[in-house]
Amino acid sequence: MDVMIGEDANFMKNRDSGNGSIDNADQDSNSLFLEQAFVTFRVPVGNGWDFNVGKFVSFLGYEALERPVNMNVTFGLLWNQLPFYYTGVLSSYKFDEYLDGKLGVANGSGSDNMTTTSGQGDGVALLAGLNITAPGGNANWAHNFQYSTASENDTSFSVPDNSEPIYAAYGASNANGYTLIYDSWGNWTPKFADDKLLLAFDAILGTFSGAAGATTWYGAAAYTKYQFNDWFSLASRAEFLGSNNAGKFGVNGAQTTQNDGFGHNTGNNLWEYTITAGFHVIENMMIRAEYRLDWGAGSVGGSSASTDGPAVSGSGGPAHYAGAEVVYSF
Repeated sequence: MDVMIGEDANFMKNRDSGNGSIDNADQDSNSLFLEQAFVTFRVPVGNGWDFNVGKFVSFLGYEALERPVNMNVTFGLLWNQLPFYYTGVLSSYKFDEYLDGKLGVANGSGSDNMTTTSGQGDGVALLAGLNITAPGGNANWAHNFQYSTASENDTSFSVPDNSEPIYAAYGASNANGYTLIYDSWGNWTPKFADDKLLLAFDAILGTFSGAAGATTWYGAAAYTKYQFNDWFSLASRAEFLGSNNAGKFGVNGAQTTQNDGFGHNTGNNLWEYTITAGFHVIENMMIRAEYRLDWGAGSVGGSSASTDGPAVSGSGGPAHYAGAEVVYSF
């Protein structure tokens, strides 16, 4: 069982793609989030066939839910478009030192309970993953898939009816829809750099059909990290995220009701670049300082459709961010 508390927990358990109810102004550090809770058992077949049963985090995407594990302090554009967790059964099998795979079945895409909302079904999500490890263990290449028999869903939100606004994929589950996601990520630690350099990438292609139509979205990210010495490192991330309409993210052409459709065909495009300096000052303590630049369609100051009126398109940026964090691990 893994539990999170604080402001990140508030976002994780109430993730929202557009209605503005979760933002920095909440100042809520009292939230409790059950990240995952499952039991594991092994079937004595071959090298051992492992099963996790319960709620488990998604294995799609390169970044994890815990910030200190990632290269950067802030989460990336791609991370925020993927399911956080599933409820179901996930099996894994290691064929040899170079190849291991996963198969699973879960209660829909991004759902953490076994209920339906407003008469809509959560669907059934089929999960698959294949990871290839290079000889020497200094590189990995993962291929991950999800297919759900319903549109994306976050069961912490109610499903709007035909008279209420649709904000994005989350909170708008449709039993007659579907969700398909392919994610490929990899990392490489070159031998010539004496394990000081880490290179990684993440590429995603997704499509879903919901109450008001279909959306295809796609993105790519490149990561680098160099460990100069025992106490200082520098990491960077560059990302692109795009879609063929506003059904997944953004405000360009966003609808005001389910009957309005998903807007224009030119879609949305977002970019970001982040650079992070890490300092290991004492044992178990890490300090990181970060600068981030975001730009793209409606990336600054926009708002999604609401009962008060249509969506308001934001500026294309750029938006600048600077921050720092202190991490103590025990």
